[in-house]
Amino acid sequence: MGRHSKQTVSATRRNSLIALSGLVPAGLVAAASAAGASSGVPFLADTATHAPESNPLAAQPQSNSTSNAQLPIPEIEPAAAPAAPAAPAAPALPTSLAAGPLGVPEINQAAYKAAADTLATQDAPCGIPWTLIAGIGRVESTHANDGKADESGNLLTPIYGPILNGSLAGNNVIHDSDGGALDGNGTYDRAVGPMQFLPETWKRYAADGNGDGVADPQNLFDAALTTGKYLCDGGLNLRDIAQETRAVLRYNNSMAYVANVLAWSLGYATGTNPPAEALPAIH
Repeated sequence: MGRHSKQTVSATRRNSLIALSGLVPAGLVAAASAAGASSGVPFLADTATHAPESNPLAAQPQSNSTSNAQLPIPEIEPAAAPAAPAAPAAPALPTSLAAGPLGVPEINQAAYKAAADTLATQDAPCGIPWTLIAGIGRVESTHANDGKADESGNLLTPIYGPILNGSLAGNNVIHDSDGGALDGNGTYDRAVGPMQFLPETWKRYAADGNGDGVADPQNLFDAALTTGKYLCDGGLNLRDIAQETRAVLRYNNSMAYVANVLAWSLGYATGTNPPAEALPAIH
């Protein structure tokens, strides 16, 4: 979220209408249709193995100029049919990013799923899947730098975005809104935590995801639940692709950003790597 700018509600709605025309690369939409939003990996193939027919050969009798006796005919064992290979099992998602691009660290996945389960009760009409929260986590912090957190979800090293003082291209100037309490800077704001919330946004949506009585942006469970609340705000139904796009644009007003988040979300739902064309550069 360090890259996004704050918008008014009306601006967000106008942007969402524009977003629908170029929502996601065609390859991603086609992949979604083929995948059927399954939590498994839909590419198992049944292979039929045909055993070769037995064709024992018999030696032909040979004549001998000095004898009419036939040579003995050797017995040939029929070739054994090869065993049919077992059907391959659906590969599980690796538990670490080191094992592959689709890897979601176990502690992060637990936080994403806990947030979706909580919101299924608190805000059932939203219908947010854990994979969408995971898509945000992947794009914003690569799942908190590959799950560097303790068993309670507290980050081992806090994550901060760049200070928003206008020194970096593409970032707005955002003056301090929290006295430096969350981001450690009393002059300008910067995004905080694995889901990269600006302090002002965090204060509005902050949630306690791990039940310890504290809403901490540097905690995976708190950050994941707060992300879900932020995306669901305004009565959105995230089962609808247009409304899902509107929600993700709140994080970063960029269709390239939306494409990346939705590509990773689909990847986590189906177990398939997003194609390169579905991950445009985010500026």
